[in-house]
Amino acid sequence: MTGLGRREFLKSGVFGLMAASIDAGSNGLVHASGRGPGGKAVRFSLGLASYTLREFSLEQTIAITKRLALEKIVLKSMHLPLESPEPEIAAAAQKVRAAGLDLYGCGVVYMTSEAEVEQGFRYAKAAGLRMIIGAPAPELLGQVEKKVRESDIRLAIHNHGPEDKLYPTPASVYEKIRKLDRRVGLCIDIGHTMRAGIDPVKAAQECADRVLDFHVKDVTAATKDGQTVEMGRGVIDLPGFMRTIVKLDYDGTLAFEFEKDEKDPLPGLAESVGYLRGLLAAL
Repeated sequence: MTGLGRREFLKSGVFGLMAASIDAGSNGLVHASGRGPGGKAVRFSLGLASYTLREFSLEQTIAITKRLALEKIVLKSMHLPLESPEPEIAAAAQKVRAAGLDLYGCGVVYMTSEAEVEQGFRYAKAAGLRMIIGAPAPELLGQVEKKVRESDIRLAIHNHGPEDKLYPTPASVYEKIRKLDRRVGLCIDIGHTMRAGIDPVKAAQECADRVLDFHVKDVTAATKDGQTVEMGRGVIDLPGFMRTIVKLDYDGTLAFEFEKDEKDPLPGLAESVGYLRGLLAAL
């Protein structure tokens, strides 16, 4: 960790965690004071990208999300298949919301044809979603923008790191969408950003006016070979990242995407959620 060592964090954060467990805000962000650096109010929420629980059923995913006191969720297609009939999509979405979760988005949804763009927006409309986390082919961005305007459903393009030929970094997304409707923006995956050799702090600052969503995690190295690890154990400057998004007045969601231990992710996911909440309380 940079600026706040893990040992120092654990010493200071344990009391923050105790306080935070008492004061759970209605926006899903558990924070001891509701304030960030310099007393600035925190406006973002904590949620879950359901790809984390890709080996679990929708019912199990709902239960685990609630167990972690995360109030927002983005569903991946294994929990709500893209090809489902619209009544089935609506029924599954209602099940999530009836459990008290804010189902605000889906993804990552890949769009390689006009038909897949249409399918993605049909799906999002049927589920009552406000956002699609997507990866549309660049030549389809004109159609994507048209659908965004028609539906008022935002589309946040997700960067996937050095292996991604289309969107390896947040900057590569920004360059392609900067002249489009502002409801077409970015979902910055801070782990893949780091793996591409880009500091997520810098990426958040440079793309701030078009960031709609974040996928948060930690990674073992700032290289292509970096792997997901429990937050606070990797190389991302998480204290610096959190201070930055508070200063930028980010008001969206930080969605945990814990890709490690797919058969048994709960211990590492819970550690990551607790770490970030403690970190917020210690800022």
